[in-house]
Amino acid sequence: MILRVTLKPQNIEFTVEEGQTVLDAALNQNLAFPHRCRVGACASCLCRIESGEVEYDLEPMLTEKEKQQGWMFSCLAYPKSDLVINLEEE
Repeated sequence: MILRVTLKPQNIEFTVEEGQTVLDAALNQNLAFPHRCRVGACASCLCRIESGEVEYDLEPMLTEKEKQQGWMFSCLAYPKSDLVINLEEE
């Protein structure tokens, strides 16, 4: 299954194939996406979900409040639906 991700505020769309993380899909499509460690330790790829759902093999180090606010680690996140994500901190 191929899912679509919209990256805000740039309104860039890219696709994620089954078994790919959001970060891997963005980098494979030559998109500039903040990242460093790719294992959820540095928080460089942290972004906010505006709509959609993700799942993780290993649950990231997010507080309940951060989860409720929609924060996700794109290096660990596998989309379960189409996503709209925002890279800007609000």
